[in-house]
Formats: sequence, structure tokens, C-alpha cells
Amino acid sequence: MDVGIASLRSEAALAMKTALVSADTLQLTLKPEPSQEEQALTRHSSSRSKEAQKDRNEDLKEMLESNKESLKLEAMKRIVGLIAKGKNASELFPAVVKNVASKNIELKKLVYVYLVRYAEEQQDLALLSISTFQRALKDPNQLIRASALRVLSSIRVPIIVPIMMLAIKEAAADLSPYVRKTAAHAIQKLYSLDPEQKEQLIEVIEKLLKDKSTLVAGSVVMAFDEVCPDRIDLIHKNYRKLCNLLVDVEEWGQVVIISMLTRYARTQFTSPWKEGVEFDENNEKAFYDSDSEEKRGEMESKPYIMDPDHRLLLRNTKPLLQSRNTAVVMSVAQLYWHLAPKHEVSIVTKSLVRLLRSHREVQYIVLQNIATMSIQRKGMFEPYLKSFYVRSTDSTHIKTLKLEILTNLANEANISTILREFQTYVKSQDKPFAAATIQAIGRCATNITEVTDTCLNGLVLLLSNRDETVVAESVVVIKKLLQTQPTQHSDIIKHMAKLFDNIMVPMARASILWLIGEYCERVPKIAPDVLRKMAKSFTAEEDIVKLQTVNLAAKLYLTNSKQTKLLTQYILNLGKYDQNYDIRDRTRFIRQLIVPSEKSGALNKYARRILLASKPAPVLESSFKDRDRFQLGTLSHSLNIKASGYQELSDWPAVAPDQSVRNVEVIEPVQEWAPTASKAKKLKSDDKFYSDDEEEKENEGSDSSGSEDSSSSSSEESGSESEEESSIEESAKTSSDTENDSSGSERSSSESESEQKKKKKAPLKKRKPAAPDSESDENGNGPVTQESSSSAESSSESETDSEEDSDFDSPPPQKKNDAKPKSKAAVKPKKEVSLLDLDDFSPSPTNTPQSLAFSPSLLSDLEGLSLSNVSPAMQVSTQSFGPVKSYELLHHMTGKGLSASYHFPRQPCLYQPSMVSVQLSLTNNSDHCLEEIHVGDRTPASLNIHCFNTIDQLQPEASVTVSMGIDFSDSTQAANFQLCTKEDQFNVSIQPAVGELLMPSSMTEQDFCKEQGKLLGMNETSATITTTNASSQNISKQVLSVANVGVVSSSQSNISRFAGRTVSSDALVLVSLELRESPAALLTINTEKTVMASMLLRDLKQALAQA
Repeated sequence: MDVGIASLRSEAALAMKTALVSADTLQLTLKPEPSQEEQALTRHSSSRSKEAQKDRNEDLKEMLESNKESLKLEAMKRIVGLIAKGKNASELFPAVVKNVASKNIELKKLVYVYLVRYAEEQQDLALLSISTFQRALKDPNQLIRASALRVLSSIRVPIIVPIMMLAIKEAAADLSPYVRKTAAHAIQKLYSLDPEQKEQLIEVIEKLLKDKSTLVAGSVVMAFDEVCPDRIDLIHKNYRKLCNLLVDVEEWGQVVIISMLTRYARTQFTSPWKEGVEFDENNEKAFYDSDSEEKRGEMESKPYIMDPDHRLLLRNTKPLLQSRNTAVVMSVAQLYWHLAPKHEVSIVTKSLVRLLRSHREVQYIVLQNIATMSIQRKGMFEPYLKSFYVRSTDSTHIKTLKLEILTNLANEANISTILREFQTYVKSQDKPFAAATIQAIGRCATNITEVTDTCLNGLVLLLSNRDETVVAESVVVIKKLLQTQPTQHSDIIKHMAKLFDNIMVPMARASILWLIGEYCERVPKIAPDVLRKMAKSFTAEEDIVKLQTVNLAAKLYLTNSKQTKLLTQYILNLGKYDQNYDIRDRTRFIRQLIVPSEKSGALNKYARRILLASKPAPVLESSFKDRDRFQLGTLSHSLNIKASGYQELSDWPAVAPDQSVRNVEVIEPVQEWAPTASKAKKLKSDDKFYSDDEEEKENEGSDSSGSEDSSSSSSEESGSESEEESSIEESAKTSSDTENDSSGSERSSSESESEQKKKKKAPLKKRKPAAPDSESDENGNGPVTQESSSSAESSSESETDSEEDSDFDSPPPQKKNDAKPKSKAAVKPKKEVSLLDLDDFSPSPTNTPQSLAFSPSLLSDLEGLSLSNVSPAMQVSTQSFGPVKSYELLHHMTGKGLSASYHFPRQPCLYQPSMVSVQLSLTNNSDHCLEEIHVGDRTPASLNIHCFNTIDQLQPEASVTVSMGIDFSDSTQAANFQLCTKEDQFNVSIQPAVGELLMPSSMTEQDFCKEQGKLLGMNETSATITTTNASSQNISKQVLSVANVGVVSSSQSNISRFAGRTVSSDALVLVSLELRESPAALLTINTEKTVMASMLLRDLKQALAQA
């Protein structure tokens, strides 16, 4: 009770004292000093608090000196509680240290906790207990032995170094792994106290590295990093053991070991990133290589074969991507980034995106690393673009990092979506974030030329914003963008000059003055007037504005001296007497440079070349561009400066060192070559382990990290082991076996099929049949979006999602093969032909040219039916406008007699609404029959193509027309695929014009204007064009020749309107042409797809100008 009253009094006295100090500062008429009564109260309260603390310490001392163990234990609990609260308990050290020899284990533990905290401060008293600690090192209880060593190593006195060294050596040989772990921790303490003991400590480290306990592994590697990180020879014999133990080590030990192994691998293995090398597991040409020249070329480019130890490290760290500890996931991610082949790095993407759900501190570090990754490999994070959208609850530094990543990921395909996001961000109340968004818009405009004009228009609109920060940043970014193409944007410079009086931010005013000065010859009427206004307000401007005013005066003096000579002299006189010496020096320099005099000499001749020289446009780059020089996940990478203790990653060696140094006499079984059955089983579980379903992750996680970790990790990536030929055969047999069991077909027949399929061409595996009793869209003509080649599946372990897809899709072709072998064999008795026909699309051979006899009018009757048995000729529809442009797809010389051309019929695609309909004309120009014409591999693998049915035979001089559907995803990116015959494969490419990605849309003039009003700002692209023939009929003809749009009836004779929608995303595209003074016209395109708008504007401009 007394203690509580004393504390209240002391608080009251302190409050009074604070009030008096405040009153004195404010010069209020209070008493300058406290009264005698208050002083007495203060002294009394402080003395009472000291007395209370002294009494409390005395009580604890009495309890510690008591004969009862229970009182001592209670006293130590209170003392440890005081330490935990941050209170000083050092006065009790003598009383506590007396109990270090207590026989009560619980009491002894608490005493050691106290001594670890204060041994460094009270070294003299701690030294008195050295003998006790030495005795405790022999205690039967492992916790006491470890605690004694911990206390002994905490006494920072050089005189006991020999005792500490002896204790560490003894503990390193202790039977308890916990004591050995403590010994590893003590090594670092002893090394910091006396670095001269390094050689002896290295011997202890070498001994502990051989320890097989997972409890010791992390601690000894930490000691290795601290004492001798350059002694990689100590790691050689323990490398494989550390890789295999990694899964079972505690989480922080995993972080340390992964970091060390990353540096080790960079010194011991060759680079998997060399240009021109082929991975043995990805080398599919051996399956269907028939050309001797190609074989010779293949022999010259020797495939890259990864060192088994390199693969062991990658395989054993992969399961840790599912760790609950974010530091472990980040460590594995940086390991894959620095060590894995480029096509495998993307498996870390999902795990990194998952970490973005953590606390903001974790988000900050993860986003920094993603920002660095996204600069070099955009494709890794493009599918997860929405994960980087800014949320209102994000802090500013998180928002800025997400903005950086979105800017890095921007490309022609997604720029429209990103710019819409940026439009929202600009309106944010967080001003630094809004300014950063404007900088990001500028970077996008620089990197993607198609949206430069759109971004410029949007930034010009921001100049009328009420917020000065937004306006200032917009001016600065516009200035940088205009430097890239100043000739086209004199109107923007004029607009900025008009807004000059309303802009108050110094940097923005200085930027406008620089622009007007730099391009003063393009605005000859406005520039002198701006200089006149600046002469009036020169003395009141900021220094940066004054400097640009002097520059503007000098440039105008050289280009328009008649109007600006007097103004320039006036401004130079004002600057001559300015308070800032920079302005005074600049004024003197400019005067001598531009005004000819005897003193200026020859310098005056070069004034124009100095002041009006063309300046290089600034390059807007990411602030994370150079951070890849630091290892990901390190403090140096986060700070972008080299921190103390940072160890740089070495370059890959040109020739790999001898791998036999990692061989040990008794090798633990690393099950790299597991039985095929277990391989198939674990591969399946691995797919589930990395599925999108969170519940499956949790259920399968326990299986993959259990007792079979080494075997699962060695079998979960079958693609990596396909470097060896035997492994390829194993995986092929395994897949066929498992599929046979699931489908219930005869084992022997399918095994023989799988054996002979390996000798066939790989593309044949990609074809699916169109049987009469099967669903056409799935088996025959369905859009192919996943990896459908089993050989490609086994060789691309980096694409985790595609592993799932290919695993899911592989059974149907097997089912089909098992269902029809007998009927095929009956039709074609030859063994080779029948095996080839197992992969045919149709159940019986049909002559495709004969199908041309069907009437195209049947198409309307068959629209709602399956098209598996419909001839390709029936899919031709009439063109919507005039003559159709035809493009060459394959020349008959390149195609060995097969020629192909294609055109866009401008009709809705019957296969999928999001596909563009394409018609192919195939002609046989050779003197022999071409067989099995079909579509093979496609690039990228995710390309959604509806293939035409296989053409069994095409006679010489015969031709056939077939239909395809391609989902271009509203992009003009080419669709690359292989056009295959029975003997050859030809790489072909279909590149759509931007106008062919549209479908006409019918709407009234009122709806057109309403929708156009919604698509302004960055969604509007316009240009002034010149037309010779301005009749509405001719305009419609030219527009429709470029774009597949519909004509909107217009009540105004001088305005033509057209409307359409993008095929893939159904985004509205509005085109309007307003005739002005002949021959000028304003062409405007409104759409959310800004890249498409820029490209369509260019094509329409060219077509209308030629008309």
C-alpha cells in the first residue's frame, strides 16, 4: 500500500515540475519555483521509491540466502520476471551467483539464465564461479551442461580463453546433440573474443560438420559462416549429407544452410544458363530427327547435363517452398534464382505470391525481391498480375513496391489493364503514392511506344488537377516524355505555358521554363511573353526557377534578340545582385557567353552550340535495375548498399571442379534411381502437393515431409532425371503402366504400344481422335490449352501448373489407344501403319478432297451440333466485306511441295466465341501424295487453338480448304505452330492485323455517344489526318477494309461512326471520323484496349491517307 502511495506522489510531483517548466517557457505568471512544501513532497516521494526498491532487493536477497529451496526458487522466478520486464537486477548478482552450485535442477537453470544476462557486466564476480561452471560441464543433466557452457562463453574475459576452448572441445564430443549444438554457438563467441584461436576452432567445426544430428547442423553451419566461410573444402564430404538432412533441420538452421549451399554451388558446378546449350531432358529432336544435316548440327551443340549433386540440391530444397516460415521460402526462392536453370525458376512464383498474405514487414522484403526478379523475367509473375494490385489498407512503401512491379510487368498485352489501375491510383489521397504513380505512367509510356500518346494525353489532363503535387509530378514526367519526340507535341508545350501562372510548385515551374527554352523556336510567340512575366516576379521566385529563367533569357537572346534583348539584360542585372551565389555565378557566365565583348574572346562564337545543343532524352529506369548485383534476400539487397559481413556470390566456374571430392567412404543411400512404381506414385502426390487447392496442400504436405523425404524429393521431378536415357524409358513405362491399371485394358498390348511410340514422332502424341461416339470438343477439335506432349511433360519441371494439366490430360489418349487397336489392325494389316493409325483423328480413312461436295448451306443446320464429322469445307462462310486479303503461310519450296495460305473470313467462330476464325488453303504442288497433314506443336504452349481434322491424304495438284479457330487474346502476337505431314514438320506463323481481332457491333447513334462519353482520358486516342476523297461511302469502304466493325448510322453528314467489339474480351471499340476544313479530319478511337487503339489508329490513318 505504501509503495503505491509513494509512486502516486512521485508522479504528481513530476507532473507539477513539467507544468512549471512549460509555464516558464510560455512566460506565464506562475510561481518560478515550487514551494517548500512541494520540494519536501518531491524529495519524500523519490526517497520512498528508492527505499521501496531497496527493501524489495533486500527481501529477494534474504530469500536467496534462505535454507529453503522453495524460497530460493520463488526469488529466482521473481528476478527473471524483473529481467523480462527490462528492469535492472544487477545488484543481486552476488546473492544469485552463490546458488550456482545448488543441487536443485530447476533453481540451477534459472541461475544460469540470470548469469548469461549479467556475466558480461559483472565479470569479476562471474570469474569466482569458474570452477563451479567447470564442474557443471560434467553434470549428468544435458540442460545443465549446455547452460554451464553458455554462461562460460558469455564471460568476455581473455584470461579464460583456454578454459573456454577446452570446454568447447569437450562439449563437441558430448553424447547429447543439444550440448553439441550449444558448443557450436560458443565457437562464434570465442572467435569474436580471440580471433587467434581460429585454427583450433576450425578443427572443432570440421568435427561438428560430420555430425549426423539435425539439431546440430544449422548451428555448426552458422559457426562455419562466421569463422571460416572460405574453407569450402570442409563442406565437400558433408555436402550430400546436408542436402538430405535439410528437410528435418529446424527452420532457422534451414535458412543458414541454404544460404551457405548457394555460395558453395556457385563455386563447384557449371552454369546452367549458358547461351546455346540444350538440356538433355528437353532435347526432343532425337525422337523424330530424320535429316542427316540436323543430326550433325545436334552433335556439334553438346547438350548440358546437370551435375547429380547440383540436381540433388535443387530437388531437396523444393519441398521447403511449402514451409510455414517465410524466411525459409525466401531462401529457397533465392537459391533457385541463383542456381536453377532458367526454365525451372518459375516454380518459386506461387510460393512468393503466397507470402504476400503475410504481415507488411514480410510483404516489404518479398516485394523487393519480386521487383528485382520481374525486371529480368517478366513471364514468371505475369499470371499473378492481380496479386500486385494496390489495396487501400497497404502502407505507402508497400504501395510503391507494388507499383514498381506492375510497371516492370507491363507489356502490350496487359498495358490497358495496368493503365486503368494507374488512373485510380492517381486519385489517391496518399500524395507520395500518387506522385509515384505518375512516374510509373511515364515509364510505361517510354517502354511501350504504342501507348506513349495515350499516356501523354492523360498526363496533360492531370495538369488541371487541384492537387499541386500531382500537377508538379505530371509536368516533370511530361517534360521527360516530350524530349523523346518534341516535334509532334508543340500543342502540349503551349498548353503548359497557359497553365504556368496557376502552377506554384518550384520544380514544376522550372520544368515548364526549361521546356519553353529548349523548344523556343517551336513556340516563338509564347516564349517571349513567358519571359516577360518571369522578369516581373524574378526576385520572388525560388532559386531553381531563377536559374531556369536565366537559361530561358539566354536562349531567347540567341534566337529572338529583337524582342528579348532588353528583357534579357534586365534579368541578368537582377541575377547579378541575387543573394544566392549560384545564381550570381550563372548570370556572370551567361553574360560573357552571349554578349560579345573584348573579354569574352572566342567563346562567344560557340554560344549557340553550347546553349542550344540537342540534349539526349532521359531514360526512365527502374530503381531495382542494379540490385541484382546483390544476392536476393540479403540485407545488402534490401538497402541497395554493401552491408558489413556480406559475402558476394562467385561467378560460375568455366570448368567444373572434380566432383569426386564429395564422395565419402560410406555413402548414405540417396535414392536418385528409385523404382518406377514409387516414382509414378510420388509424382502424382507431388502434383497434388503443388495444386491450387489449399486443403490438398495441407493434406499432402504431411506425406511429402515425412519419413520418405529423401525418396520423395528424388522422385518428384521426373523431368530432371530424363537427362539419362534409361530414365526416359522408365518414366514412359511407368505412365503407361499406371494408365493401363486405371482403364482396365490389356497390359501387354499397351506396353508394346508405349515401347513403339517412343520411336514415333513426338507431335503424334498431341493429336486426339474425333470418333463418332466421342465428344468432338474434347477429343477431336477442342481447343488445346495445356501441354499435351508426354515427352514435354517429363522434361519441364519448372512449369508446376502445366505439370498438373499434362498429368490430368494424359489418360484420355491412352483410353483411345486401348479402345481401338483391333479394328485398326483389321483395316490395315501392316504393323507399322496400324500403329501410326492409332493416333488418327477419324475412325476410318476418309479422302478429304471428296468432302468438298457437301454444300456450305448445310452449315446453318449443323450450328448446334457437334462438328466432329463435318467436313472442313462446310465451315467456310461468306465474307462480310469485299475482297478478302490472303496471306502466305507456307511456300511450296519450304514445305517440300506443300503450300498453304490463310485469310480471315470475318465470321463468328463456331468453336468458341473468343476465337478468331481463320481459313487455310492447303495445296499439294509435289508429284507424290502427302499423308497425315495436321497441326503439331504450338508456341506458346498455352496458345488456345482449335485445330482442323487430320487430312489423311492430299493428292498431287489437289487443294483443300480447312477452318481453324485461334484465341489471340486481343493481341497481335503471332500464333506459331507446326504444320506437319507424315514425314516432315514445318514451323509456320499466323500474324493477325489488329482489325481482324474485332467483330461488328450494332448500336444507335445515341448509344454510341453515351458509350463514347464513358471512354475518355487514357481510353481515347485521336489524330488529325488528311483525306483526299471525303465521301461517306469511300470512308466506310476504307475503314471496313482495315477493321471488322459495323457502321453506325449518323445524323451528321460530316461525322462517320463505326462500332465493334474485341473477339476475345468483348471490349467495346468505337471509331469516329469528323471532317473539318478540307482536307483535314479528326480520327478518334475510344476503347479500354489502348494498345489496340494505337495500332488501329495507325492502320486507319494509313488507309484513309492513301484513299
